[in-house]
Amino acid sequence: MREGDEPITAEGIEALRAELEELEGPGRREMAKRIKAARELGDLKENAEYHIAKDDQAHLETRVKRLRERLGKAVVVEADTTASVFAFGRTAEVRDLESGQTNTWTLVGATEADPKQGKLSSESPVGRALRDAPIGEDIKFETPGGAKTYRVERLLD
Repeated sequence: MREGDEPITAEGIEALRAELEELEGPGRREMAKRIKAARELGDLKENAEYHIAKDDQAHLETRVKRLRERLGKAVVVEADTTASVFAFGRTAEVRDLESGQTNTWTLVGATEADPKQGKLSSESPVGRALRDAPIGEDIKFETPGGAKTYRVERLLD
């Protein structure tokens, strides 16, 4: 990868493309309808609906621009399913040795990270520590909240 490239899974890039397609097609058409309807309400200086719709349009266009930038930097990294380590694109059960809690995480790029969905950024403190960690080895690392020790219990894919 070159400097500035952002690793992403094949699933992640498809999600970005789908969102961009939705915003550029139906999203823009719906926004145009809202602005047209608001214009028909009268004086634009005092038309709150019009100003809200124009603000929403600016947010939509900003999102489109950011998605295009992310897609331009995205480099799909395929998971090495033959490796016996927790690598980019792999899913694993990881145990917090202090609490005993087990989490199922997939190691993904920063742009597609979503901890609530079990997608852990490979650039986060936890992701960096666990990246390429072998099964069964205690991994100790520092987080902003203090020292942690995790163990990759098993790979799921």
